[in-house]
Amino acid sequence: MKKDFLTLRDYDGQTLKDIIKLALKFKSDRPNFGSDFLKNKKVALIFEKSSTRTRVSFEVGVFEMGGYPLFLSKNDIQLGRGETIEDTSRTLSRYVDMIMIRTFEHAKAEKLAKFSSIPVINGLTDEFHPCQVMADMMTIYERFGSYNIKMAYIGDGNNMAHSLMLGSAKLGVNFSIATPKNYEPNIDIFNIAKEIANKNNAEMTITSDPFEAVKGADVIYTDVWTSMGMEAENEIRLKAFKDYQVNSRLISATGKKTYFMHCLPAHRGEEVSDDVIESENSIVFDEAENRLHAQKAIMTYLIKNGDIGGLI
Repeated sequence: MKKDFLTLRDYDGQTLKDIIKLALKFKSDRPNFGSDFLKNKKVALIFEKSSTRTRVSFEVGVFEMGGYPLFLSKNDIQLGRGETIEDTSRTLSRYVDMIMIRTFEHAKAEKLAKFSSIPVINGLTDEFHPCQVMADMMTIYERFGSYNIKMAYIGDGNNMAHSLMLGSAKLGVNFSIATPKNYEPNIDIFNIAKEIANKNNAEMTITSDPFEAVKGADVIYTDVWTSMGMEAENEIRLKAFKDYQVNSRLISATGKKTYFMHCLPAHRGEEVSDDVIESENSIVFDEAENRLHAQKAIMTYLIKNGDIGGLI
């Protein structure tokens, strides 16, 4: 049975750790390791939402593994002109070996996977961003040598928050999230993550107070206040989130050395101050680089149908 990579909820912690180990191997021996893992394979990259890091990292990753990346914007395929997801999925399955989609509704990625006979990767939906969090957790492991840390997430309870909660819970990272009222993460996803965290002896907490959330944090993470597709809400969101900026005052409230993380792009002066993102403890570009290696590991896991034991 073919495997997909749609949400971290679908994978146990050990599998995620194995994929990250493989990603670290890709990074340490780039570009030699795995240069033929996608030899003669074609990967369709569907972008209904534009991106810098997702597009470049996937295209470069496929190329470095010997495959052919096929970029498809919403204007390049009939999906943007009324063809059903089902028909697009079944057609692409006859042409290529793997599909990555970056889109809006998560249900669209799920339906694409349901009707596909080849692996499908979620490059981002409005509900989840699993590839980013795999790169984030890889970055954490590089810095700390374990997942036994505390991460505080400050800001919008969006797709990044959802995937960070699930990734933290699966890997045993203590996680606290601070959001304004009415911008909390999906409560069902939070409860699922909390239940998983409890089984892994990790804490999962939610609050409206950013200073409470960051106490003892090894990492503070944030994301833009207004995500793509929500531009009409920008002015309202700027007011709602004005007390949730990650700045030097918030960083100092952790009481310890704390790293700053962000999935990028950042709106400097909004969710993060310029001095924080430019500080020596900012590891945002390590995260960005690790998108490449983490996604190469994910694609390898899928193309080998989970059989990566001999590679790590």
